[in-house]
Amino acid sequence: MRVHDIQAYLDRFFDRVELVGDGETEIGGPARIESATEGQVSFVANEKYIRFIGSTGASLLIVGETAPVGKYSDRLTFLKVKDPYTAFVFVLQLFSSHRVVAPPGIAPTAVIGKNVTLGGNLAIGEYAVIGDNCVIGDNTVVGAHTVLMDGVVTGCECVLFPGVVCYEGTVLGDRVTLHSGAVIGADGFGFAPQPDGSYIKIPQMGIVEIRDDVEIGANSTVDRATMGSTVVEKGTKIDNLVQIGHNCRIGESTVIASQAGISGSVTVGAHCMIGGQAGFAGHLTLADRTHIAARAGVTKSFRERGQAIGGFPAQSLRSQFRQEALVRNLGKMREKLDALEAELRSLKGE
Repeated sequence: MRVHDIQAYLDRFFDRVELVGDGETEIGGPARIESATEGQVSFVANEKYIRFIGSTGASLLIVGETAPVGKYSDRLTFLKVKDPYTAFVFVLQLFSSHRVVAPPGIAPTAVIGKNVTLGGNLAIGEYAVIGDNCVIGDNTVVGAHTVLMDGVVTGCECVLFPGVVCYEGTVLGDRVTLHSGAVIGADGFGFAPQPDGSYIKIPQMGIVEIRDDVEIGANSTVDRATMGSTVVEKGTKIDNLVQIGHNCRIGESTVIASQAGISGSVTVGAHCMIGGQAGFAGHLTLADRTHIAARAGVTKSFRERGQAIGGFPAQSLRSQFRQEALVRNLGKMREKLDALEAELRSLKGE
């Protein structure tokens, strides 16, 4: 791939992409600026990395519009953009598009059920199983050993890595990515307690709907609804090892870090951020743009937009920090109290 090709690709996203150097230079892939070698592209988005410009082995650097590149232009090629960090993300996407999850076509060992609608330009890997009445959208990739149970619908340009399982009735939008081990549509954790202490299973009759441009990490689970739908709205990104319970609704463009656990019937607003190992009680509501700190224990709803929440039980981070400061000073406070008690005893003549 030539520098000119990368420039043309970035022109789709930026008003101005200035080339300084040789646009015919061949670029084979991305790398960190410290370790890049000839034929690789890197970037500088932070001033502390400017010092590597003179020593990097990269052939192409993506830099800011005001970056001091003049004295290096005889050795390096530069693309100058307003936001080099985001530009490099687009470059990573450009090169990652060449990843092969499954080769084009339908593998001979794949199992295709009855009344299945297959789109064009598919890649269905070895031993993948497509159940009855499924619909697979155009340009979708289904990795080896992935299982789509009866009635699953995928949009176009989805990527399901090897070992994904979508239970019956699951609906995926366009450009959904599911990483290996993800399970979509398993039964929700629904059991009715009985007077004798036993439990009766509550049948989980609903489905899961994953909207456009959602990405779900390895070994994460989204449970089917008891009735109706568990919904993950468009653009949401879910890390590895995340649990989303039945009848939840996760808002648009929300990010959820690893090992977070969201109990059933929780509604998370749009553009929220949920830190790793955060836990939620059931039937709560988070307003849009709520930020939940790592390891928070959320036991109540937060309906005011844009709050930063942390601690257990979860509260505003400002309140949590005040409490932590008091706890850290308990030792000194105890010493002062002991001194005051000793002074009081001496005054009493004890």
